[in-house]
Amino acid sequence: MNLFMDDSLFPVFQHFTIDTDGATIAGVTGGSGPPLLLLHGHPQTHAIWHKVAPRLAERFTVVACDLRGYGDSSKPPAEPGHANYSKRAMAADMESVMAHLGFGRFAVMAHDRGARVAHRLLADHPQAVERAVLLDIAPTLAMYEQTGEAFARAYWHWFFLVQPAPLPERLIEADPQAYVRDVMGRRSAGLAPFDPRALAEYARCLALPGTARGICEDYRAAAGIDLEHDRVDRDSGRLLDTPLLVLWGADGVVARCFDPMREWRRLASRVEGEPLPCGHYIPEEAPDALLARALPFLLG
Repeated sequence: MNLFMDDSLFPVFQHFTIDTDGATIAGVTGGSGPPLLLLHGHPQTHAIWHKVAPRLAERFTVVACDLRGYGDSSKPPAEPGHANYSKRAMAADMESVMAHLGFGRFAVMAHDRGARVAHRLLADHPQAVERAVLLDIAPTLAMYEQTGEAFARAYWHWFFLVQPAPLPERLIEADPQAYVRDVMGRRSAGLAPFDPRALAEYARCLALPGTARGICEDYRAAAGIDLEHDRVDRDSGRLLDTPLLVLWGADGVVARCFDPMREWRRLASRVEGEPLPCGHYIPEEAPDALLARALPFLLG
């Protein structure tokens, strides 16, 4: 493990890189107490947690990772069927990282794409996860099967990023900063909630060689092999049994187009949840509300 000091967004955290099966995962760690894994979404990095990580670190050993294909984690070449960007592969990355750090069991809080990885962690590695907080998603299979016009217009990037290579990659790489600002700025809160340093970090990482491909492969996997894995779980009737807290933005697309509690209760036996007064980017838009609801749950 290679350690070095983090930038100003995480001044008392340490960077790490850890090799897993097929990827090298970068992240930061800090604090003390029981382990808590934090996972980010698109088009972001672990920097999404900079407003809440210091307070979480007062109670937990925080581990905030960049997913494979994102941030400073490696961006493996695509495999046939996008299997190496499946949520199964990404979940295995995170189980491996936490085991490398000495944590056989841990809690997880995850947003957007990271929450889909956390869902697969709960399904594939239930022995490793004590409890989980999922932010602003409905299950991937439910969202695809219930896609309507309003969702398709708002989540246009789901259908853009899955187009065959290299079309979406080429368009993203033409102006990564514009992609970050346009995708994030068109949500309900605009760009106002975001620290300029975090926006700069998202743009820096999106401009790294291979990131555009990694992001597209994540979404291509979600529209293919991930749905196959989810259908196997659904058809088997197996329910997630890990305590689960589901939170979503009251002003977001997920709230407008889906019923998150109904969908998660179809998949999990112990689930609670509610909307928070914000849009999609909960850790940056409503950090205090998130901590007020998530901390009691995580502390059990």
